[in-house]
Amino acid sequence: NIPPHNLGEVIDGVVALADNSEITIAELMTKIKGPDFPTGAHLLGRSGIVKAYTTGRGSIIMRGKTEIEQMKNGKERIVITEIPYQVNKAKLVEKIAELARDKKIEGVTDLRDESNLKGMRIVIELRRDVNSNVILNNLYKLTPLQSSFGVNMIALVNGVPKLLNLKEALYHYLEHQKEVVVRRTRFDLNKAKARAHILEGLRIALDNIDRIISLIRGSQTTEEAKTGLMEQFSLTDVQAQAILDMRLQRLTGLERDKIEEEYKKLMELIADLEDILAKPERVIEIVKEELLEIKDKYDDKRRSVIIEGQIDQIDNEDLIEKEQIIITLSHNQYIKRLAASTYKSQGRGGRGVNGMTTNDEDNVAYMLSCSTHDHILFFTDKGKVYTLKGYEINQMSRQSKGIPIINLLEIEKEEKVNSIIAISDLQEEDTSLIFSTKFGIIKKSKLGDYASILKKGKIALKLDDGDSLIDVQRITDDQDIMIVTANGQAIRINAKKVRQMGRVSRGVKGITLSPDDYVVGMEVVDESKKILTVTENGIGKISKSTEFNVINRGGKGVKVAKVTKKTGKIVAVKSITGNEDLMIMTDQGIIIRIDISTISTLGRTATGVKVINLVDDQKVATVTLAEKEENYEDD
Repeated sequence: NIPPHNLGEVIDGVVALADNSEITIAELMTKIKGPDFPTGAHLLGRSGIVKAYTTGRGSIIMRGKTEIEQMKNGKERIVITEIPYQVNKAKLVEKIAELARDKKIEGVTDLRDESNLKGMRIVIELRRDVNSNVILNNLYKLTPLQSSFGVNMIALVNGVPKLLNLKEALYHYLEHQKEVVVRRTRFDLNKAKARAHILEGLRIALDNIDRIISLIRGSQTTEEAKTGLMEQFSLTDVQAQAILDMRLQRLTGLERDKIEEEYKKLMELIADLEDILAKPERVIEIVKEELLEIKDKYDDKRRSVIIEGQIDQIDNEDLIEKEQIIITLSHNQYIKRLAASTYKSQGRGGRGVNGMTTNDEDNVAYMLSCSTHDHILFFTDKGKVYTLKGYEINQMSRQSKGIPIINLLEIEKEEKVNSIIAISDLQEEDTSLIFSTKFGIIKKSKLGDYASILKKGKIALKLDDGDSLIDVQRITDDQDIMIVTANGQAIRINAKKVRQMGRVSRGVKGITLSPDDYVVGMEVVDESKKILTVTENGIGKISKSTEFNVINRGGKGVKVAKVTKKTGKIVAVKSITGNEDLMIMTDQGIIIRIDISTISTLGRTATGVKVINLVDDQKVATVTLAEKEENYEDD
């Protein structure tokens, strides 16, 4: 099953091999880029091509040529202009229609075949609210619009089937062409010699024409004349017969000159043909000349475009639309995913909406705003880290409880997720993760140390007895972090002052705590950002980060908010720009979303304002930030 190729490229490859028998397959691939299918389409990546050319077997991914066009009514349509090799167009259209009918691909409003003599054109019109790229990736995944060609380069070599790589295939073709030239040359040589032999006889006849005429006139039969010619002039049977068959017009002087000229050219031809057979390099040159002549006459442009650096297969992620989501995790380790648009913004002091079904034994611990394609890192109280993609977490209704996180992560029974963070690219350079624990210990490690995480998890940091992980942030050396405690103390430290440590190390002291105090959060801050704190009784306050000087790690810090019995202890701290929405969830699962600009900016020691109206002895459980909503609703 050898795929079709571009004529010009293959000829260039054969010529390159003829010029250099030691040429490598990699060097040949600079001439022969890959298969070239008559139906065009795209070839994804080079891995399948390289494998096929080096081993003789491989799978080449073909993908139809498509465009996403804008329509006048604001809708979009997918237009297919080329399809993979050996794919039946009618069956492809039928398959797309079937998937749309069965709702396996949602959003198709019209499907038609507009192909004509000018070319192929399959049009798929889409609803205004669907993502065209997601639909297109589903077409690649579920229809023959993306297909594979299984290369199996088996050919008969000396009558025996053999699997050939690219160089071997070209070598045997070149050897065949050389054999063709040699056999053709031998044939032409024998033919030329036979003709020269006859001409030699005719030359003898013309030199002795009077004697020959007398001999023929004196013979009773043709056989007698032939025998006489052979005996008297030492001619062969063929020469004697040629003389007997000669017409009288050949006796003229002009005809005699023609015979001499023909004989001279024949002798030159014979010498040339014998030289070809004696010199293999001349045979190769003839093969090259004839191939290049064919290329000049019939070569055309490549039709199949090789897409460099593309993935060879559609990943499940390509079928998932990128969108903002909210991930919630309860104290009893129930997790779920919600669309960020689930919660509309309300005014400050609103009562919120029910965001999670809880009971007396469970309440929300963490809430994270991220993308479906982000890597979600889960850090546990045992100092281990696990990972999932956002879309791998089950999407559920606002009121649902979620599913146990142990169903998604292979965590141990006594282990509990204590912090979660979303990262879009785990290979970012010059980026670190900084950890903060309940006992005020901090540690900085390279982000790349957490790029490859097994299902069973990895050690993230070493913890002292009784200590637990509070927060993890992504940071660079030119940024500052602020650690905030439950009693309202805060310390601002430059990340450069915290040395880089290995993944399994313990860390160093970040803040000195009073006996009854503990760390509740850590945020990355700079001069352009402000510090938001929220207490367990729903009191919030914004402070300018410029009020907090950068000091050495290990100090006691300064006040970030006044903590009283009325406010309750601080439960969350966030670094903000002022253009976000604040989402607050209570321990009974009530969520409120408010515009941060409605919260007052006050001095370091101020108490703050009420941001959520708590009833029935509710407490604030967790706080997160989300992208700002354009339309706000009053409670």
